[in-house]
Amino acid sequence: MSIDLIVPKVGESINEVQIVQWLVAEGQSVERDQNVAVLETDKATVELPSPVAGILKKILIGKGSIAKVGEIIGQVEESKDPKPKTSAASSSPSIVMPAAARVLAEKGLSPSEVTATGPGNRLLKEDVLRHGQAAPPSTPAISSVPSAAIAAGARTEEIVPMSMLRKKVAERLVQAQQNAALLTTFNEIDMTAAMELRKRHQDAFVKKYGAKLGFMSFFIKASVEALKGVPQINAEIRGDTIVYKHYYDIGVAVGGGKGLVVPVIKNAERLSFAQVELTIADFGKRAQSNSLKLEELQGGTFTISNGGVYGSLLSTPIVNPPQSGVLGLHAIQDRPVAREGQVVIRPMMYVALTYDHRIVDGREAVTFLKRIKDTLEDPARILLEI
Repeated sequence: MSIDLIVPKVGESINEVQIVQWLVAEGQSVERDQNVAVLETDKATVELPSPVAGILKKILIGKGSIAKVGEIIGQVEESKDPKPKTSAASSSPSIVMPAAARVLAEKGLSPSEVTATGPGNRLLKEDVLRHGQAAPPSTPAISSVPSAAIAAGARTEEIVPMSMLRKKVAERLVQAQQNAALLTTFNEIDMTAAMELRKRHQDAFVKKYGAKLGFMSFFIKASVEALKGVPQINAEIRGDTIVYKHYYDIGVAVGGGKGLVVPVIKNAERLSFAQVELTIADFGKRAQSNSLKLEELQGGTFTISNGGVYGSLLSTPIVNPPQSGVLGLHAIQDRPVAREGQVVIRPMMYVALTYDHRIVDGREAVTFLKRIKDTLEDPARILLEI
């Protein structure tokens, strides 16, 4: 009996997905609830399990193609004792573990290309990571060198389908530029006090919470206090009305396996430094494995983007609609500055606030960014809420 593999409903307002990877080849056996395909929406990556044990009889929609929610993308021939088809081009079937499935998708590999070493012929994450790490070939003969040089200079192109995530990012960036009156204001922060405070308490913080004390928690806490003082930046335009939000859901841009994603820290005003750091660490880890949940990527009243981790010295971030502001952080760099009539070297960071000028005036934007600067240069203000 053939059982259809159907694209499940993966979230509100999501009508289609992209087939990122088939984890099982046609003719290979599958177990009940074994992941057989990786699907990507414009928000996250999900895995499609087989509803029954049997043989993957047919793949109807191939890798890279778009499928609608509810559409049949493959069929499994149900069997109590599945016997895989064999061919010279395929290895014996294996059970693909979830972590291995994600790495297979990232590397564009199929399970048949990797040797399984786990118990019960299970394909492990380590098996995929080891694949292709064999010893390099011996030095080619002299006669082969000219042809290699020619190949190296070839003008080649590669055409790949744009991912759902990248399509959505492009759409929203264009939307922000077209529908909002964006303006950016800048300031710079002397990070000396924050760095000294972080260094002084780092060991005790790690020992107690099992996570490092980073700078993002400082900026999230400072942003919450600044948003309380300038509520327009925590608001949004909805039709002909302005919606002021009295809660603070802070989106934090992180690099994921499929590109930049912005998971949201809900009710950041209620969290301690440790809770913020643990949440960020968890988001970062799961972003790399494309395992963030859809609800964690939705909403947000304000966003922080840290280009400094990639070495950016200055940038103008783009607002994530319908939000009205985004804070851009940058690399900390030792620079000469004037202090009490003397030139000294201090660790300085440029910060940028891009805001929607339809709802936020320049005075309010500058006030907000100045509040961020004052708080980071005197971190005790966060605890005293002054």
